[in-house]
Amino acid sequence: MFENLSDKLEKAFKTLKGKGSISEINVAQTMKEIRKALIKADVDFKTAKSFTENVRQKALGQQVLNAVEPGQLLTKIMKDELAELMGSTHSEIDVKGSPAVILIAGLQGSGKTTFSGKLSLLLKSKMNKRPLLVACDVYRPAAINQIEVLGEQVGVEVYKEVENKNPVEIAKNAVKHAKTNGHNVVIIDTAGRLAVDEKMMEEIANIKNAINPKEILFVVDAMTGQDAVNTAKSFNDKLNFDGVVLTKLDGDTRGGAALTIRSVVDKPIKFIGTSEKMDGLDVFHPERMASRILGMGDVISLVERAQQQFDEEEARKMQKKIAKNTFGFDDFIKQIQQIKKMGNMKDLMGMIPGMGKAMKGVDIDDDAFKGIESIIHSMTPFERQNPSVLNGSRKKRIATGSGTTVVEVNQLIKQFSQMGKMMKMMQGGGGKQMMQQMMKDKGSMPGM
Repeated sequence: MFENLSDKLEKAFKTLKGKGSISEINVAQTMKEIRKALIKADVDFKTAKSFTENVRQKALGQQVLNAVEPGQLLTKIMKDELAELMGSTHSEIDVKGSPAVILIAGLQGSGKTTFSGKLSLLLKSKMNKRPLLVACDVYRPAAINQIEVLGEQVGVEVYKEVENKNPVEIAKNAVKHAKTNGHNVVIIDTAGRLAVDEKMMEEIANIKNAINPKEILFVVDAMTGQDAVNTAKSFNDKLNFDGVVLTKLDGDTRGGAALTIRSVVDKPIKFIGTSEKMDGLDVFHPERMASRILGMGDVISLVERAQQQFDEEEARKMQKKIAKNTFGFDDFIKQIQQIKKMGNMKDLMGMIPGMGKAMKGVDIDDDAFKGIESIIHSMTPFERQNPSVLNGSRKKRIATGSGTTVVEVNQLIKQFSQMGKMMKMMQGGGGKQMMQQMMKDKGSMPGM
């Protein structure tokens, strides 16, 4: 996410990195490079120019020229300005009402239907809502089938009228159905339409007037760059939507849409799609995104994802096992399964400060743990509970059974042993020292 932009900004900062006196001239040179980086990332010229001028003025006003670490101070100013450009603070979705109606709009192929499914899962699992998905795309072949499949995946009812080709009527009937069947949120997935298609734009305006939605969300493919911003403006003029959803941010996107869209339509980005999986949807936090763009990581989001998978009862059992030295490979595999639920591995690594740059060009497969799981599953239940019994002949058998080598089996056992020591140290109150050591050795942490 934003890899190219992050690289270009890093190069632009190079003149100001480290100690030493700098001048107003090389601050101006750095701003020129940053402006170029933003424009190449699909930020429009007017926004890029205004942004760099704001940063320059604040930099000079905060005595960056006399700072001991001018590069660090300028990075802080950049982070604050980037967050401000993207909306400063995150904006909540409004789901008050009985039911709260959410209208989904956007271009063809922007990912509206997939987002509708993801949003229904998020509302159901994290906000304890009972959503109803509504199939109002009466034009695209297999559109109803797609939303039905998604509804089944996330366990949410789908309202459809196969013979009815009037989306306004379907939307009105769906709201009535929701009221009589206990659904407190209605998510209406509409057909993709082009901003220049006046008839289709009129149709979605009629849907809006008929159902009076609590929220109108405009879904846009982040990979379309500057075109996304222009389209957002056309839709906003017609619908006056409440927020933007950026999809496909896990792709090779330049990120300009995320940086520009707020300043052009003055509407907040509310959600970002981070993977194709149904749980690959994040609430958008401008300040966290600014940190990630500047290579500072996003520890808060990482912790939040971990907490979502955190099982308090399991954690208590784990603590007891660590204290008694009975933590085995079965427990280890449970931990791996929880990590896998947190999302895309490369995305997670990018949230760790300093790791985004280190991971550049490294392709981490979502099946990164497959080899480890194969080795563990090739052990007997007794071996998994008692790793100390793993001698040469047992290791050879495990390697053959898992399609790996004895070297790989030995490496896993060594890493498992190191992890056990780390956990023991954490319980013994040595957490601070352990974290310091991990930061020193971040390139060689167990399992990396």
